[in-house]
Amino acid sequence: MAATLIVASAALLLAAVASDVALRLVPNWVPALLAAAGIALRVVSGTLMGGLIAGAMVFVLALFCWRCGWMGGGDVKLLAAATLTVPPLAAAGLLASVALAGGALAALYLLLGAVLPPVRIAPGRIGHGLGRVFRRERWRIARREKVPYAAAIAAGTLFVLIHR
Repeated sequence: MAATLIVASAALLLAAVASDVALRLVPNWVPALLAAAGIALRVVSGTLMGGLIAGAMVFVLALFCWRCGWMGGGDVKLLAAATLTVPPLAAAGLLASVALAGGALAALYLLLGAVLPPVRIAPGRIGHGLGRVFRRERWRIARREKVPYAAAIAAGTLFVLIHR
């Protein structure tokens, strides 16, 4: 059962990444289902109370980051829910992994911004489908807009889940 919950958690994290890249929005249903899967994992492992405490502590820390403008609200909910999917004692490692992934993501966006030619077309006028998502992302990179931090949260969480 734990393996199924971990696979479901990974799928939810990837759904959050896809939505964040395409729309810069993490739908509320994603962290809600991820939290439910995380709670189920904590029940199966017998660490529910520790998991809830770790999740609450990360939520408060992430809420502070949101208040300072460093994170989006969807990222706050996603990070707190992701904390529930890892063992409570791995929460600090999760935060470190997410921070490292976020740094790598920011460096990638800075590098791409330096090497990609400028985009002059507004994102609303650049086609449809997956190609539109790529062109819109290129436009965002050129304008130095915020990175889709759900990707860093997903990468850090999956790293901890795989290496625990």
